[in-house]
Amino acid sequence: MARPADPHARSALVSAARREFARRGLKGARIEDITAACGLSKGAFYLHFPSKEALFGEVVGAFESGLMEMNGRRMARMEGFFQAHGIPGAQDRIERSERYLRFLQLEKEHDLEALDWVWEFRDVSLVLTSGSQGTEFESLLWRVTDAQVERISHDFRRLQEAGAMDPELDARIFASIIVGSFLLLSTQMARLDEKPDLNAWANTLQRLCQEGTRPASPAPSKRVARRPRAAAEKPRKTPRKRS
Repeated sequence: MARPADPHARSALVSAARREFARRGLKGARIEDITAACGLSKGAFYLHFPSKEALFGEVVGAFESGLMEMNGRRMARMEGFFQAHGIPGAQDRIERSERYLRFLQLEKEHDLEALDWVWEFRDVSLVLTSGSQGTEFESLLWRVTDAQVERISHDFRRLQEAGAMDPELDARIFASIIVGSFLLLSTQMARLDEKPDLNAWANTLQRLCQEGTRPASPAPSKRVARRPRAAAEKPRKTPRKRS
């Protein structure tokens, strides 16, 4: 009978492999280094995974599925908000109405959740960005980012139609900037030893997104104050000379 796989060994192998992939890239990582890092044999590795690519594929799959679940929750909560409160319009944003502030808080919560997820998988983003060349995962990052750009641009257009966003902005450009920012932040996270203040990061992202996309409000007409007319001066009478 085949030996049952030890779940603790599997978890240790995944953790060691992720560190090795981040250091050396997918092609440069060696199975013997992965197993040595967690005190296991190469045989133990193959008991759990047929190859290092299969191990990485499993990690990437967890990253993608978690991302899709987050997106689904975000879209569901946004739909619920719009149905209950309506879509915040331009005036809401100008006046910072209660509806707009609640919408802003909801957006920030989801951005914070996304940043937490990126932090947890920061090593995967790094490998996909710069350590997967020449492997089957080389183009995976761009498929993921393209899907995110499509989702964000769709949501942005809807807000534009409701008058909540500047109608002159290109939705795909906006979405690409957001996705690009998250991608860059993920590579920065991969080089950090301690978790940053993601709450502050989420606040900054929301300020940039919301303030930079607000529809332009018509400038109030300026009335030029007229100076009061000076009272007409009466001509002075020249005194007559006495003869």
